[in-house]
Amino acid sequence: MAMKPLIAANWKMNKDIKEAVSFINKFKNLIKNIKNTEIVICAPFTSLSEIKKLIKTTNIKLGAQNMHFEEKGAFTGEISGLMLKDIVEYVILGHSERRQIFHETDDLINKKIESALKNKLKPILCIGETLQQRNNNKTMKIIKNQLKGCLKNVSNDEMKNIVVAYEPVWAIGTGKNATPEQAEEVHKFIRELLSKMYNETISKNTRIIYGGSMKPNNARELLSMPNINGGLVGGASLDAKSFGEICNT
Repeated sequence: MAMKPLIAANWKMNKDIKEAVSFINKFKNLIKNIKNTEIVICAPFTSLSEIKKLIKTTNIKLGAQNMHFEEKGAFTGEISGLMLKDIVEYVILGHSERRQIFHETDDLINKKIESALKNKLKPILCIGETLQQRNNNKTMKIIKNQLKGCLKNVSNDEMKNIVVAYEPVWAIGTGKNATPEQAEEVHKFIRELLSKMYNETISKNTRIIYGGSMKPNNARELLSMPNINGGLVGGASLDAKSFGEICNT
C-alpha cells in the first residue's frame, strides 16, 4: 500500500505532566529525521496542552484516548470533541478496554465517531476479538459486526479521516502475540470489507494499523505485511527509546 504509515502511542492511564514532558524532550530527538511516517502521541487529557507546546516545531502529532459524544452538558468527568478540537488532531475510539471495562457498545462508539468527525477530529477506530471469540472461529464475524456498527452512517467523504486499528484483545498485555500472518489475514479481511461497504478507492486509501503488542522486536515483520499500515502501540510506547525504535522501523 503506497500510503504514509501511522504509528500512534497509546499511553493509557500513565505519565503525569512532568513525566510526559520528559518523554517528549527525549523522544523528539530520536525521530527528528523521520519524514515518511506519521507519528501520534495519544496522551492523558491532563498532559495534552503541555505536550502541544513542546511539539510545535516537530513532526509529532497529538491525539486523545477517548471523548464523549455530546458537545457539552451535565456529564460530570467527561471531555467532548468540541473541547479537544483545538488541542488534538486524532482521538482513539472503541478501544477494547473501553468496550470491556466500561461496556461501550458499537452504537455508542458510532455516536462518538459522528461527533469526532463533526469537530474535525480524526478517529482511530479500534476493533478486535477476544481469545474466546477467536477459539470459537468468530473472529471475522466479530470484526464485521464491529466495523459495520461503528461506521453506521459514516459517508465516503468522512472515511478519508478515519484510521482503523485492528487490536486482537487476546494479544494485548497477555504475553501472547499474533503472528504477522494472523494479523495480515484480518487486516486483509477488513480492507475487503471496506471495499464492499464503500468502494475500492476508500478501501485502498484507508490506513489499517495493528494494535496487538507491537514492540521493537516484532515491528519490522508486522509492518512488512502488505495490508498493515502502521501500529497502535501500548506498553512499548511508554519508553522513549523503545517507541523511537518502532517509529524508525
